[in-house]
Amino acid sequence: MKKLSIPLGVMLLTCTASQLVAMHAYAGDMKLHGGDAQSPKKASVHITFKKKNVSRPKEDETLIVTGTRDPHQTVRKSASPIQVVTSAEISRTGQSDLRDALTQLTPSLTRAPLLIGNANMVDVLRLRGLSPNHTLILVDGKRRHSTSVLSNNSGPQQGSNGVDIDMIPISAIDHVEILQDGAAALYGSDAVAGVINIILKHRKSGITMQSTNGGRYAGDGFQSGESINAGFDLMGHGFFDLSAEYKYQDHTIRNSPDSRTGKYDFKDEGDPRQHRGTLSYNMQYDFLPDLSLYSFSTYGHRYGESYQDARVASTDWPMYPNGFSPKESVTEDDYSVTLGLKGEKFGWNWDLSTTYGSDHTSMDLFNTVNPSLYAATGASPSRFHEMAFTNTQWTNDFGIHRSFHTPLFAGPINLAMGAQYRYDEFDIMAGDANSYYGTGPQGLHGLSPQNASESNRDVTAGYVELSARPLKNWQVDFAGRYEYYTDAGDTTTGKVSTRYDFNKYFALRGTISNGFSAPSLLQEHWSNLSVAPTYATGYLPVNSAGARLIGAKPLHPEHTMSYSAGFTLDPLPRLHITVDAYQIAIKNRILAAGVYNGANAIEALRLNGFSVPSTLESNAVTASYYANAANTRTRGLDVTARYQTRLQNWGKIDWDVALNLNETDLTHVGKDGNGNSLLNSQQAAYITSYTPKNKLIFGGTWQYKKLGVSAHEVRYGHATSSLTYYEGPLAYSNTDFMRYVNKARFETNLALSYQVLPQLGLTLGGNNVGNAKQRRIPKEFRYLGAFQYDYQIEQLGYNGGYYYLQANLNF
Repeated sequence: MKKLSIPLGVMLLTCTASQLVAMHAYAGDMKLHGGDAQSPKKASVHITFKKKNVSRPKEDETLIVTGTRDPHQTVRKSASPIQVVTSAEISRTGQSDLRDALTQLTPSLTRAPLLIGNANMVDVLRLRGLSPNHTLILVDGKRRHSTSVLSNNSGPQQGSNGVDIDMIPISAIDHVEILQDGAAALYGSDAVAGVINIILKHRKSGITMQSTNGGRYAGDGFQSGESINAGFDLMGHGFFDLSAEYKYQDHTIRNSPDSRTGKYDFKDEGDPRQHRGTLSYNMQYDFLPDLSLYSFSTYGHRYGESYQDARVASTDWPMYPNGFSPKESVTEDDYSVTLGLKGEKFGWNWDLSTTYGSDHTSMDLFNTVNPSLYAATGASPSRFHEMAFTNTQWTNDFGIHRSFHTPLFAGPINLAMGAQYRYDEFDIMAGDANSYYGTGPQGLHGLSPQNASESNRDVTAGYVELSARPLKNWQVDFAGRYEYYTDAGDTTTGKVSTRYDFNKYFALRGTISNGFSAPSLLQEHWSNLSVAPTYATGYLPVNSAGARLIGAKPLHPEHTMSYSAGFTLDPLPRLHITVDAYQIAIKNRILAAGVYNGANAIEALRLNGFSVPSTLESNAVTASYYANAANTRTRGLDVTARYQTRLQNWGKIDWDVALNLNETDLTHVGKDGNGNSLLNSQQAAYITSYTPKNKLIFGGTWQYKKLGVSAHEVRYGHATSSLTYYEGPLAYSNTDFMRYVNKARFETNLALSYQVLPQLGLTLGGNNVGNAKQRRIPKEFRYLGAFQYDYQIEQLGYNGGYYYLQANLNF
């Protein structure tokens, strides 16, 4: 094999050509060996490192670490569909939230335009139309803890508590790997729809600063995002990468007039106001060529305020002669730290790590009143501490892997095995006494000591993986995992993936796997009561007395079976196409279910310490819980294509197209302990029709010298709502709903950038420059006339266009 020597200076590595691709962003940080990484004598390429940034390689050479522990796996040679989103692509979206950036770049990812209630500031994602709990989030390959807040408002995300990814600074991210395939056998519970692995920067030098400021076409919703990232060399033995970020977001208001007053009293159909600050570091120190210490950590603090439904003037609150709008505030602290050692011994690569993560959320309500307290004492405070939650996760991992050569196979056999221990804890803390006295304050009933709880569990697991190439063009991957939960029992999961390259132009690939998703501690223990002007909605812990009254049964794990099959096609130079079909069947899916209204609901709430205002009609009071409600089957298709047009003296254009087709059906609906169906037609629609049947993203980026132009179109397919009646004989019906089709919508995103100086770049951009919005719902289905959009539908939002100016400084 031909040798080449590249003068990069600090450290000498020996490796095969196939391993050179690993250098990209991590040049200077990786220790690679020749041949199969086990036989240094076979090495024929010698590289020394120099302190300078190494540009990212072509996509077909980009090594991936998600969905495989084979150190040689690349994007285009993967047996499973995987998308890599670079930090440059994230920056070009103009978004200071990672969640919003990824939904603009990946059609299989969706999000709700608004989450009313406790979760309205939690930024989670849904992959392939499944729950946020079905997508596992990793940071540099380590499991990330989830939020402490359950999404309890109705809609597709109801009953989920995914990872709040915006507590990780965007400035700290090198790239994101999105595995669109079931991977429970590799990573354990939650990896049902796929895995999002956030890879942090590994910089040794340089400072990057970014400022993004913009607002909505309507003149509100001002946003400001400021960030800085700096890299430091640890005396030639490693790196220390540091990031800091701050974001401010102001309210948007999209309500129509209040039918009671004819005025714009409501302000809660829109974005909340929030301040968010995040910090992170990533470091590695090489004690020896085969022994390294590494650590990374993030910390995020958020304070936000959101409006609740408007109250008109009443003798129950004379201190507000003109009525009032309660405001909910959220104070959140989120942190995670990982510490690990890795190295090589006796030809085995090993990695030992521990990760501790926690999310604490405190909720207050202000600009409101407790009518029960006022009636009893003649006074009421205007601010209440309602409740607090803490969710923690402590994960310990040990893994080893090695490559073996055998004359029977065309390539090395890669063997990986390991063990994991995890401790989960979820605590619910009561509010102040005034928050749960009587019917509680207007807007949100506080939690009493009766609702408080402390819960925990232990999770142990062991896994083994094997990848091999029996023939030159045939790759086979196997994975098996055993997992035991002290509260949910044990399970064994497996995965088989294969790929065959017929030639350099065409390859087939496919996967069969089963999965397991244990109930989260939040799903088991959550309780809540939201009080609107004319209705109340409560959620009860599944094992509580109130939930048992309305038919609740203990929660069990979900079990899944996934299939995927597809092909890759490279018909022309610089043109790459992937097509992958999938099916995900989930048995005993956990959903908000068992909805009761009327006297049974009121009594169930009372048994759990909640009182509802006597002014509410009984049929407008509902109570429910989280149950293994149904079996579902999700089928879909992912298509991607990338092509580069070279314009000689006029630069180049990178074209990209991505399409997701997705549909979920109910194959079985269970019954509660009273013999009633666990899902009504509206709850069934949340699962089957609230996510667009298709989403298409297409466009390109033209780069000419210092000028860059990016244009992308996003088409959201139709989605169908199931609307609640608020007027007439069917008002607040629990069985009759209005089917309403939200037609397909287009969103156009444009960005114009110019490199003013070698260190300074400016971008002027617009997301949704046509100011498109989702379709307004009929007036008779608008709550008190004020909610003109179905904010639960996960299609195009209702905020309209967003325009921004971005500045980037690099030193």
